Amino acid sequence: MEVLRAVLVQDMARALLLAAAAFLLTLLVGGGWVRFALSHKIGKQIRIEGPQSHMTKMGTPTMGGIMIVSTVIVLTMLFNMVDRWSMLLPLAVLISFAILGCVDDWMSLTNSHSKTYGFTVRYKFLMMLAIAFVASLVLYLPSPYGLENEGLVRIPFIGPQNIGVGFIPLATLIIVATANAVNLTDGLDSLAGWNLTLAFAAYGVMTFLSEPRLTNLMAFSFTLVGACAAFLWYNAYPAQVFMGDTGSLALGAVLAIVALQSQQWLLLPVVGVVFVAEAISVILQTSYFKWTRRRYGEGRRLFKMAPLHHHFELLGWSQPQVTQRFVLIGAVAAMVGISLALTFAAQGTAPQVAPDPSITPATIIVEQDVGY
Repeated sequence: MEVLRAVLVQDMARALLLAAAAFLLTLLVGGGWVRFALSHKIGKQIRIEGPQSHMTKMGTPTMGGIMIVSTVIVLTMLFNMVDRWSMLLPLAVLISFAILGCVDDWMSLTNSHSKTYGFTVRYKFLMMLAIAFVASLVLYLPSPYGLENEGLVRIPFIGPQNIGVGFIPLATLIIVATANAVNLTDGLDSLAGWNLTLAFAAYGVMTFLSEPRLTNLMAFSFTLVGACAAFLWYNAYPAQVFMGDTGSLALGAVLAIVALQSQQWLLLPVVGVVFVAEAISVILQTSYFKWTRRRYGEGRRLFKMAPLHHHFELLGWSQPQVTQRFVLIGAVAAMVGISLALTFAAQGTAPQVAPDPSITPATIIVEQDVGY
């Protein structure tokens, strides 16, 4: 057991060092990006119909997701890629959604969202759907075409279940839905950043406790934790930089990939309960408004404003109050998610190490990476 414990600590040490490196590197990159964005007037445009307190944010540098994405790409390629080709999938999704979000951010800055430029809301959604579908295929298909996840999902108190080919459309939906949910949450200083940090930390712990241990996916999750935490340095109220679609779409999509690749995607709505609540509030608000307009001739609202964080702002909560209370809910939800993952792990058989006094740590062959 001592040898096994040493191996576990070693794996966690690598992940935590990557988190620390990501934090420091993102801090350095972030300072440069803020100065660059200010000098080139890459500033956020604020919705006129939004809360009036947000008008002071007009012109704040945006596209801060570049800080996070660039750091994660560099550190993963340098320290978490050798003999771990399964990391290509989350990296590819991170880069693809970041490019999509970056184009969207740039068009919003230049007011070029029009059919002339060919990048409508429908086109953006179709692009997200296409990327998510390809990623789902890679997850499902057998080697050498994919990662052989099949349709597996780990269900707390029950065990692993295989849903078969139905996994592909479901995974596609999860990726697109999570990306959009995080994008909707990114409306207050630090709100999305804090909840992403908590969610990636929760999945880092889950992959650490998984049998078999998904050590490289754990390291990737903690790299994202460090990068998101450093982003909060600049995004703390009042924010010096916003994440933008560049960050929110990319990080939401890769959060879904981590959940799917770890086979713990059933717990994603628990760990990301704040993201779910924000997305549902928009769906309910839009649906109720359309239904009442057809029935009564005028649209009515369930909330003062959607997404949900704006509703509480208009009730009189300050921005820091909304953020802090939502983050506290996210922290509790992350703990509940880890707890449910542990109920599954408890049903597995713990690896046994035969006692042999002649075996020293130097002669132990550590467990090989299992491809995740």
